[in-house]
Amino acid sequence: METKFIKIEDDNFHSLQEAADIIKKGGLVAFPTETVYGLGANALNPRACGNIFKAKGRPGDNPLIIHICDLYDLDKYTNITDSDDKELVYQLAQTFMPGPLTMVLPKAHIIPYEVTSGLETVAVRFPSHKVAKELIRMSGVPIAAPSANLSGSPSPTCAQHVISDLDGRIEMIVDGGMCEIGLESTIIMPFKNKIKLLRPGGITVEQLSLFGEVEIDKAISEKLKGDEKPLAPGMKYRHYAPEIPILIVKGDEKSVCQFFSEKIRNGCGVLCFEEQIEFIKPDKENIKNIFSLGSRFDQNQQARMLFEQLRNIDKSDINIAYAVQPDINGIGFAVYNRLIKACGFEVIEV
Repeated sequence: METKFIKIEDDNFHSLQEAADIIKKGGLVAFPTETVYGLGANALNPRACGNIFKAKGRPGDNPLIIHICDLYDLDKYTNITDSDDKELVYQLAQTFMPGPLTMVLPKAHIIPYEVTSGLETVAVRFPSHKVAKELIRMSGVPIAAPSANLSGSPSPTCAQHVISDLDGRIEMIVDGGMCEIGLESTIIMPFKNKIKLLRPGGITVEQLSLFGEVEIDKAISEKLKGDEKPLAPGMKYRHYAPEIPILIVKGDEKSVCQFFSEKIRNGCGVLCFEEQIEFIKPDKENIKNIFSLGSRFDQNQQARMLFEQLRNIDKSDINIAYAVQPDINGIGFAVYNRLIKACGFEVIEV
């Protein structure tokens, strides 16, 4: 298959019509959102949604997120009108949508089980990215879209990442520049007037707690068993991972830097904060094996840089890499979640 490539500049959406036509006809289009690039198909077309799984090599029990471009579509594609949590759902939607929030809600009959992996719930998101909103509007249908990468690998934050993974597998890639946030959306499930956090992201626990008690699902920090069915994307499988093994290193600052120094001298890779590099003291030969996660004091920068650096690790000639543990608050919790998934929950204490 030949993959077409278009670039959107200066809010000129005219060329998006071809992408919208591909969606309408059941094809696959990769497009930018404020979080990461998504691989989109008509969410009402079971065959098209099935092709997402084929193109990515995605496990069949890993549900998709549908993307909408109007809050009124919540009533069209979900069944929340009779729910006890309806008021909470609307409060969250009016506050955080459009934006990096996904809600898992009872699905309407119109949503096929190919989207939900057999579940009676559907994950719904209203992206804030101009290109994403316009593509959904022009397509006239909700767009089912996981991240536009090969399953398990780091999510794409620019069009080049999508080309590396999916060129020749899908009909079109829409280049809308770098993603603003760099991590996938926060996923929640409102229930009994509480908020169950299924995946941390750009909307933080601290922000959500203003609307009620937040319960953190065990799958965020623990590995699900083989027979456990994930409630949302990214909960069950090793995710966001480079091909080169990577482990998180936990400990006090001095011990972690000493550990990193030793590993760098032995030819390993290190993913660390910018401020730690001077203490690791790499020489000219192995400084190329240090990958900066950004400043310790800028969690938004860490979020934007993580997937780019995981992909850079794969391009290097190292055999193993070690990563600093981010601070587990704010959006740092989401950075930690992606790293712990990439590491297969392997943590070294020093």
